[in-house]
Amino acid sequence: MRLSPLGAVLLGTALLAPTAPALAAEWTIDPAHSTITFTGTQTGAAFTGHFKRFGGTIIFDPAHPDAGHALVTIDVASAVTGDRQRDEALPGADWFNVAAFPKATFEATHFQSRGGNAYTAQGELSIRGVGQPETLPFTLDITGTTAHAKGHLTLIRSPFGIGQGPWASGQWVALDVGVDIDVTAQSS
Repeated sequence: MRLSPLGAVLLGTALLAPTAPALAAEWTIDPAHSTITFTGTQTGAAFTGHFKRFGGTIIFDPAHPDAGHALVTIDVASAVTGDRQRDEALPGADWFNVAAFPKATFEATHFQSRGGNAYTAQGELSIRGVGQPETLPFTLDITGTTAHAKGHLTLIRSPFGIGQGPWASGQWVALDVGVDIDVTAQSS
């Protein structure tokens, strides 16, 4: 059960860096119009899931991307895949261990333009109390006070301790997890 995508989701939501305003703007993620999804492979079959609850804020000035900052928080207990057995296992101690670590976070401390509407967000993704550096590539479009970011990241779940015991080797559940973000945010 690949649950590292939470981290990716956190990264993705942090990517809402505006390109139109001349001054730093604060953007608040609109969870009702945003998704953080993850994909994995269990016993050779692909599966998809998403997080129901997440949020965050982003501060970004396109003229000074190095001054940008984002903090995204994901309620890992809200992960669902549509498979009852998998969904019951994910919050447990072998996977997300939500009793001890109810939230995953991505704190982006550096944004970089890649030309046009393409960017990267670099920061630390923390899942199960383990922080790892991650870089999320994304595209960003801004219309008025609304920003829309889309990005994809492939994570390896083992550094975060996601998948303990028989799940740790990747034999039953692959170690790599895809995370896709489709995030809408509003400026304050």
